[in-house]
Amino acid sequence: MDDNKLYNALLKSQDERRRLELKRGEAKPEENFRKERPFAGSDRLKPNWVQVDVDESEHPPTVYDSSVSLELIGNPKPWTREQLRERKIIYSGMPDKEVMDAYRELRIQLRNRAGDQNFVVMFSSLGNRANSVLTAYNLAASFALDSHTSALLVDCDPYNQDLTNLVSMPMRSGVTDFVADKSLSIKDILYPSGVARLSVIPGGTQASSAVELFSAVRMRELISELKDRYPDRCIILNAPPFRESTEARILERFADQIVFGVPFGDVTPEAITDSVDALGSDKFSGLVFQE
Repeated sequence: MDDNKLYNALLKSQDERRRLELKRGEAKPEENFRKERPFAGSDRLKPNWVQVDVDESEHPPTVYDSSVSLELIGNPKPWTREQLRERKIIYSGMPDKEVMDAYRELRIQLRNRAGDQNFVVMFSSLGNRANSVLTAYNLAASFALDSHTSALLVDCDPYNQDLTNLVSMPMRSGVTDFVADKSLSIKDILYPSGVARLSVIPGGTQASSAVELFSAVRMRELISELKDRYPDRCIILNAPPFRESTEARILERFADQIVFGVPFGDVTPEAITDSVDALGSDKFSGLVFQE
């Protein structure tokens, strides 16, 4: 056999060996193939599967499903219609349709301004008297009436305890307690309200140091987590009266939109203009005139 025939025979032998190894599924780096190869052992007749028990708590779901999330919001002690009427809480089918429509219109305007993202609305009164949490509660309830949305009312007015009359469950710790005590978790301060898909966080018991607590890093982390955890939830912050407190000016940094309450007969047009100018922010979204 001459040299050319011997060389061609060697090439033919190498090609046949390469094709045989490829057929067995044993890839080698030096072959530099870009074609996907079957993994070694793919020629087994039966899969060698082993059942593994996994603790679900170690692998929380990463895909958010709003329909499942909304069903999980507890409301163990719902208000009856009569109880809602006594407390002046809005509900579908209430006799005073004009009030219901006013809150629906406010909800629509806030949503249109926010776009597709969930958002935080701060409500604060321009009156000199103690802030009424009822308007903030009803604003949150108007979002919860939408079956595709949930709402959370965070009462940041620890000087006023009126929220206890609007919630069907007893409450203990609140937002100021959470910021002051790092051992508390969010679930320790989150309560069902008595209205479907509406949860509340009370002001807490640390009223004397509220200014410092609202300025703390833990407060900013709390609002960020509340906002980021559920994309279909609207958050309402109820702040102390804007013109009479420092807290409202601190809390405005956490809000995407700000709504002022105007108690009937308590605030002049000049005071409203001065307050909007003092806010000095494009977050101002409108006024709610309160009786």
